[in-house]
Parts: sequence; C-alpha cells; structure tokens
Amino acid sequence: PVIRVMDDRGVINENGGKYAGVGKEDARAQIVEELKQLGLMVKIEDYKHNVGHCYRCDTTVEPLVSKQWFVSIKSLAEPAIEAVRSGDIKLIPKRCESVYFNWLENIRDWCISRQLWWGHRIPAYYCADCGEMIVSVQPPEKCKCGSANLSQDEDVLDTWFSSGLWPFSTLGWPDKTPDLEYFYPTNVLVTGYDILFFWVARMIMSGLECMGEKPFEYVCIHGLVRDAQGRKMSKSLGNGIDPLEMIEEYGADALRFSLAAGVRIGGDLRFSTDKVLAARNFANKIWNAARFVLMNTGDTVLPIEENRLDIADKWMLSRLTDMTEDITSLIDKFELGLAAQKLHDFLWSELCDWYIEMAKPRLSGEDEADKQTAISVLNHALVITMKLLHPFMPFITEEIYQSLPGTEGSIMVSPWPAPGKRYEAEEKIMGNVMELIRGIRNIRAEMNVPAGKKVPVRILAAPEAKADYEICAKYIERLSMASGVEFIEDKSAVPENAVSVIGVGAEAFMALGDLIDIEKELARLDAEAARLENEIKRAESKLGNPGFIAKAPEKVVQDERDKLATYAEMLAAVRRRRAELSK
Repeated sequence: PVIRVMDDRGVINENGGKYAGVGKEDARAQIVEELKQLGLMVKIEDYKHNVGHCYRCDTTVEPLVSKQWFVSIKSLAEPAIEAVRSGDIKLIPKRCESVYFNWLENIRDWCISRQLWWGHRIPAYYCADCGEMIVSVQPPEKCKCGSANLSQDEDVLDTWFSSGLWPFSTLGWPDKTPDLEYFYPTNVLVTGYDILFFWVARMIMSGLECMGEKPFEYVCIHGLVRDAQGRKMSKSLGNGIDPLEMIEEYGADALRFSLAAGVRIGGDLRFSTDKVLAARNFANKIWNAARFVLMNTGDTVLPIEENRLDIADKWMLSRLTDMTEDITSLIDKFELGLAAQKLHDFLWSELCDWYIEMAKPRLSGEDEADKQTAISVLNHALVITMKLLHPFMPFITEEIYQSLPGTEGSIMVSPWPAPGKRYEAEEKIMGNVMELIRGIRNIRAEMNVPAGKKVPVRILAAPEAKADYEICAKYIERLSMASGVEFIEDKSAVPENAVSVIGVGAEAFMALGDLIDIEKELARLDAEAARLENEIKRAESKLGNPGFIAKAPEKVVQDERDKLATYAEMLAAVRRRRAELSK
C-alpha cells in the first residue's frame, strides 16, 4: 500500500502519529532530534543537491502521491504513427521523425489531470449519496441511485491535452460549421521542436480520433530562440526578450527578419541585438532604394520592350528569374532562413550596389527612351523583390508595393511571382565584368588610393572576350572609379610599374605612378597565385574522383572542367605579370 503522511498544505496528516498537525519543516527537525535521543542517528553531513522550487514564489515543491486521471493512449498512438510513417503527414526536417516515433512507439498511459484553477474540467461526477462515479460528455442530471446530489471533479485537463483539440475545437467542433469545413485540415503547422511530442503528437492523435482525418499535411519544425549565452529563454531565468520593446526601437520587420535570415530549418538561434540592428539597416537600404526609384518614376511606367534592353537590364531580369526560382523552391522546402539570406544578398548587392549604380547615368542622361527602359526595369525589379520579401518583411514591402506605379490593392493578395525570361549569355558576361570591377576596387583599397581619385584603366582582352568587355566599358569606368577605359592590343601599351587585375578572358592595368608599392604588388600576386593554385587542386581532386564523375550531373561535371580551365588561365596570367614586375 502507498502511505501518504502529508496533506496538500504541507502539514503532517493522521498517518504521522504524534507529529500529526505539525508543518513539514518543523516535523523534520523534531524527527531528527528524536532519532538522536533514541541513539539511532549515525551521522549528519552537509551536501548539495537539486530541490524543485516554484518559479513564482520559490516554495520547495514536495512530491506527493494522489489520485489522478489517466487516458489509455496506445490505440490513439498507432494511427498517429502510421500517418507520419506513410507520409500522409510530413515532419520537416525529416530527422524529427525519429523523436516522434520514439515517443509514440514507447507510449504509456497519460496522466491528463491537473490541480489548477483554470482549464477544461474533468468530465467526472460523484454522487454524494451512494459514492458512484459517473464519466460523461454531458453533465448527468442524476445518479443511477436516483440522487441529483452530484458534484464535478475539481481537476482540469492537462494544458497540452486540451490544446491538442486546437485544430478543430476553435472552428466550432463538434458542430459542422463552415469554418470547420474550410479550414480543417489545414496545410502547415509551424512549431518548435521542444513541443513536438507535447503538442504536435496530441493534435495528430486528437484530430485522427475526433475528426477521422489528419489535422495538417506538413509540420514545419523550427529551433528555439536562445539568449546570447545559448540558454533557453524562460521566466525563471529572466532572460527573455520583450518583442514589443525591440519593435519600438528597431521595427517589426527588422525583428522578424533577424529571427529568420541564415537559420537552417530546425536549428537554434542565439538572439543578438546586432542582428536586429543589421536587419534594420537592411530595411533602410531597401527604403532608400525605393525612394530613389520613385523619385525618377512618374505616375505610370512603360512596359519593358526587349529590343530596348541594355546588357545590364538583361542581366538584372535574368537574375530576377534566378531569384524567383530559388526563393520559391526554398520556401516550398521550408528553408526560410536560406531564402531570407539569399534575398538579403541579392537586394543589398546586386540590385542596390550594382544595378541601381549602373542605371544612375542613364536616368540623368539625355536619351529619353534609354531612361524609360531603365525606369521600367527598376520598377519591375522592385515589384518582384517586394513580393519575394513580403513573407519576411510584410510592412515595408506593403508600403513600397502600394507606392509603385502599376500596382493595385494589397501585396498580400497579389500573385506570387512567376519566373521570367533568362538571358544566360548576358548574365555570364556581366558576371565576368563585375568580377573584374571587384578586382580593380580591391586593388585600389589595398593600395590606399583615395576614393575620389580617378585613374585610367587599360584592358587587354582575349579576342573572343573583347567585344563583351567593350560593350560594358561605361559600367567598368563608372563602377571602378576610372578616369577612362582604353582597350589595348598587347602588353607594349601597359604603363611602367602598372598594377594588374586578372579577370576571365581579360587583364586590367592601372598606372598608379608613385602610389604603387612594387614589393606590395608582388606579395599580392603571390597570394593570388596561391589562391588559384588551391582552387586548381580542389577542382583536379573533384574531377579525379571516379564517384563524382559517375554520380554528378553532366552539367555539374562540365562546370568543374570550365572552372579548372579558367583558373589555369588566370594563374598563368598572374605568373606572367609577376615575372614582368620582377625584372
């Protein structure tokens, strides 16, 4: 038999003999004293151990034996196991299935009663006259003995057990309401991995049992937001963050984006104010870009005419197609963190730092048709990117979208973007040109060339690449802070002590005069040669792996071969340049 010597108030009951009516702390002290008097105390020593305490009032929690309500759960667990095992319900990421199956395949009866003042009351009733217990969905009017002197059990359902009814009880169940018909089952449940068993499993079991079908198709399981030390946020530790305070200081969009960008599905996140600040700066970048476009846009925007597109326009439209496909695919796979990070990089760098800068001279130029084409592409790029970004930053995207000409209604109900035309040749050319410009910028930074000082750039391009670079000369001049761009036929036109940048199919030279440090340039070329040698080794290792050649798609293998050839060409150019400077 189970003997309980303490009541619910922490006072010794009748089973405690002469200590009955004494509080637990006093009783313990008196018992120790009696053990001493009886000569039964061997020794007393201090030691530390964990004792449960209430996080509200810090009172010691005493374990007690009491009558509780249990539900036999095995018959409910089996359909829930099958629903996930068959793929009818999909847990994302899939690795969470092992935790789910481990719980349900080793299920025991669940204690569902709690001694709280709020919650669903246990549907059990007691007859005060004959002691009969009645369990009933509907409150009984009288006992089988005829007595109406009935009282309901004071215990309530466990919170998790009640919340397991959420997918349908909130929609009017057990009545067949229009909301229940429309919203059950739903598509996606989003939740943290820490309540996969406590809540998700209960919803699946309750839904299958009460509704006869699954409550949702996908369960997107994210990680936990932890504090800067990696601890779980909790009331007892007092390390939680008030989102309203963060929103007040940084904005709701910034807070949302900081919790999404770069986080792999199912992975934990350490909360950082720096990340929220960075997200706010990102929002400012988008806002300023939109203001710039709107300053140059009238009430209407002309349709994009393909025959008027510049190479930069085609590059941007092609990259928008790439982004639309990538972001759509990532969201479909619930990789929200990667989608957010890709959008950040594309908007900040490719749209703002590259395309808008390329478009600025056209917007202030005298060619009205060219100006209108740039405006049309800029407006289109903002419409597409705002739609892609809307799930992550709903407020700023809504505001910008409704300010753009040609848009109607809310962005929330606008169609999701469809991929447009891809201009692969122009995209590749612009990629090579941008790489060359980055190289020139890096050289200027390494040589500490003042930002406002312009120097001429001479480009020696391979015959097959010369036309590609020539068509982009105006962009090379503007974005590399050059005083002019000249294409040369051979090395005889290279100024003495010039610094060089190796690109794909081209080499750029800048006559920096007294600003150049020959020893520093030689060291830079050595570092670049070492980097290219490492890339060549990596590519050769990949291509030398029979498993890679056999299993990888042909395009992937060919890309590696192309990279190897490009790196080899660039390395040869670096070595030639070093030899020239060493003379």
